[in-house]
Amino acid sequence: MPDAKCRKADIIEAVYMQTGFNKNHIKTVYEIIFSEIKKALVDGKTIELRGMGTFEPKIRNARKKARNPRTGEIVPAYQHRAVCFRPGQDLKMAVWSIPKSKDAE
Repeated sequence: MPDAKCRKADIIEAVYMQTGFNKNHIKTVYEIIFSEIKKALVDGKTIELRGMGTFEPKIRNARKKARNPRTGEIVPAYQHRAVCFRPGQDLKMAVWSIPKSKDAE
């Protein structure tokens, strides 16, 4: 089975193979794009990438009783922000059309 993860180096290599651009320039652009996305989310902004989906910071409410899954201990969970991703229609359709593998049965 092929590696199930796509890493930064894999993306840089794929862009290089499709464009022939300098890998160091591709890496710089990659890092700038994701840095700007991170900054916008930290500032509370929503990121909309047409054809891909939407990243949105949302408030998770506090809970008096949360459970540590590792120890089973009951701990308080404080209010915090979390990043949520909603896939766009194009991405949903592309993923839905992936054939079912024999491993998933």
